[in-house]
Amino acid sequence: MPAFSKILIANRGEIACRIQRTAQALGYRTVAVFSDADADALHVQMADEAVNIGPAPVQQSYLNIPAIIDAARRTGADAVHPGYGFLSENAEFALACQHAGIIFIGPSPEAIELMGNKRLSKLAMIKAGVSCIKGYQGSDQDDATLNREAERIGYPLMIKASAGGGGRGMRLVHGAGALLEQLRTARSEALHGFGSDELILEQALIDPRHVEVQVFGDQHGNLIYLGERDCSIQRRHQKIIEEAPCPVMTAELRQAMGEAALKAGRAVNYVGAGTVEFLLDARGQFYFLEMNTRLQVEHPVTELITGLDLVAWQLHVAEGLPLPLRQEQVQLNGHAMEVRLYAEDPAQGFLPQTGRIAAWEPALQGSVRIDHGLIEGQSVSPFYDPMLGKLIAHGATREEARRKLLRAVQDSVLLGVQSNQRLLASLLQHPQFISGEFSTGFIPTYFVDHPCLHPYIPSAEELAITAALFYQASAQAYRAPLAGWRNNANVPLHYLIGLEDQAWPVELNAEPGKPYRAQIGARALELKVIGCDGRWATLEIDGIRQRHAYHLEAGQLWLFTRPGSLRLVDKTQALVSGQASVSSGTLKAPMDGAIVDVLVSEGSQVSKGQLLVVLEAMKMEHPLKSGIDGVLKRLQVRVGDQVKNRQILLEVE
Repeated sequence: MPAFSKILIANRGEIACRIQRTAQALGYRTVAVFSDADADALHVQMADEAVNIGPAPVQQSYLNIPAIIDAARRTGADAVHPGYGFLSENAEFALACQHAGIIFIGPSPEAIELMGNKRLSKLAMIKAGVSCIKGYQGSDQDDATLNREAERIGYPLMIKASAGGGGRGMRLVHGAGALLEQLRTARSEALHGFGSDELILEQALIDPRHVEVQVFGDQHGNLIYLGERDCSIQRRHQKIIEEAPCPVMTAELRQAMGEAALKAGRAVNYVGAGTVEFLLDARGQFYFLEMNTRLQVEHPVTELITGLDLVAWQLHVAEGLPLPLRQEQVQLNGHAMEVRLYAEDPAQGFLPQTGRIAAWEPALQGSVRIDHGLIEGQSVSPFYDPMLGKLIAHGATREEARRKLLRAVQDSVLLGVQSNQRLLASLLQHPQFISGEFSTGFIPTYFVDHPCLHPYIPSAEELAITAALFYQASAQAYRAPLAGWRNNANVPLHYLIGLEDQAWPVELNAEPGKPYRAQIGARALELKVIGCDGRWATLEIDGIRQRHAYHLEAGQLWLFTRPGSLRLVDKTQALVSGQASVSSGTLKAPMDGAIVDVLVSEGSQVSKGQLLVVLEAMKMEHPLKSGIDGVLKRLQVRVGDQVKNRQILLEVE
């Protein structure tokens, strides 16, 4: 009898879709779980069966162990795949599956519990002889102890949430004066994110490379490694670009890191897919960082250079089968590179973005793989991580992979929410990244003031296209011939095109039977609309033909500009309204989210820059501070409130 035949995927989004593709290809039935916010999601539509497990907040749905176990029982699922994130590294969940007679596709609860705790895992690695960074991993967690240990370790140092990862509960501290405030923030994020506020301290290695080793074990005692991945391109400890192999790897270093990773795995009798993460310094010395007891977000780059399906391996191992390869049979071919597509606006401090997906057309081409869970019309909510998907390319060389990936980033159409596409393209084109000589300090060093991190200024061509599309939509609304519906067709039209808080005047001449003529400042353009179907516009500007994806609705135009999209607004008829000054006392929510802390009360004195409210959105905490000195006149939120983007939270007078 087979070990299992129906798999419940205890996750959502792109990883749930990715697991389903392999599981269904191997003949397994699949069950999706979903929250109220994900009722129409792609992973739900792909599954053979689906069960609603609760409201949108993760604690009531994707972290609700009884609801997920009940869903498996009701559908007859005899195995559970946790994906990554959520309950994937939750020993209690793995144990609950065991008690319910359900196979957990992952390591043992004991391995998850030990390696999921940074404090205990570091102690175990020191005992196993794996090189570790100097730090404090003791059980005493009071401020006085941590302050004393920080002085012993020396600054700069890292604060890390013992029970989690992904950048949550992690802070870099440069001096003793900032320690207590950073401890408070790290504890708060850790408690909200992982249910534990336990912390560890580590000496901060300045600008190392982040290199991780993929390991795989079976139930017969076999354990091998499948090469390494370089994940050094990070922002706030969140990986953005991953690649395999590491650009500076040597055969000797790969073997040494691989053997250290196996030593870590053997210390916990590891079974299944796991990743041992290291920091690699400029001298070639590496140090244990942590072990992730699950499939990684970046596993596709390993799949592309090994030709293996790691999810298929997970299922075979869970069935009780031995690993299909021995260590000496593992081969690495070519180079693979991956970027993470996020719903965030780098020009607004990387604020997570919410909204409805108006258009999604990923750039599918040879040797490029796109893992996502998106469908047009769905809403990107504030309840979950802002990652929308991953674009992965493979090439014979690193440069070939980079070039293919850049084109895929530039050509993938996403309209309706802001994304980090422009940042991704800029990273992939940076000379230092192209050289392969970089570290985790790459973005702070080379992108601290990069143009892609500032509000975008549309080109004259983009403004002309926008005015032409607004005019065309207006003409169609009047049900008149495109260029002949006005009595005074030879009189120029004057548009005011807005982007965020800025606006630009555009003069457009639209005479019957002639190309449009646009004047933007000192620039004159001739523009001909060749075709326009509501999704794609084919245009000719000054004799050069081009295609743009777009979505126009209610005076708002989403225009795809390669890379990334612009949300342009027709402000021609808008009433002139006074702009709030920089020193405005009205504090508004920068995005949809939940209020997790309120540090002031009505009538209290506040100073400019003082922390007033903490907003949690998409798994991260966002501190909101006062813009002026004054007195808190009105407080309109309390802890636990769900707020909408631009909602007034409080007023300072």
